[in-house]
Amino acid sequence: MVADEIHWTLVSRVTGVGAVSVYGIAGVMILSGPVMLGARLLAGADVLVMGIVFTVLLLPLGLALWASTSVEREQNRQLDAFGVPAVAEVIELGRWDDGESAGVELELRVSGAGFAAFEATWKRSSSLSLRVGTRVGAVVDPAIGLFRVEL
Repeated sequence: MVADEIHWTLVSRVTGVGAVSVYGIAGVMILSGPVMLGARLLAGADVLVMGIVFTVLLLPLGLALWASTSVEREQNRQLDAFGVPAVAEVIELGRWDDGESAGVELELRVSGAGFAAFEATWKRSSSLSLRVGTRVGAVVDPAIGLFRVEL
């Protein structure tokens, strides 16, 4: 596969503590509706409508959050096992605001041994230490097109 054909995917670091937190939130989302429906059936509580709404809305969102976190954890394990050290240099810096969150949009040039240099965009919270020319560590798995910025 030619380096230009690789679709590079930025992976966020998800620590064990962070994963447990997200899995806990996802578990609450998944179980809240069914627990309310069970309370209606077993205790006669007046939560039928809320149980149905919570099940219909939160169950799929909780499952999606759980699955997304599982994929990110697997990608992090892949990078930890097979990734090669690299350097990510900020070549362009801009602002972004999508209405819900805002920060900086960094255009990075990622280079290292064993793969052709590539450019990628990274949106993150603002930081005074990030300027054009700033170099930070990265890990790249060129075999499957994953990379993670180590900041």
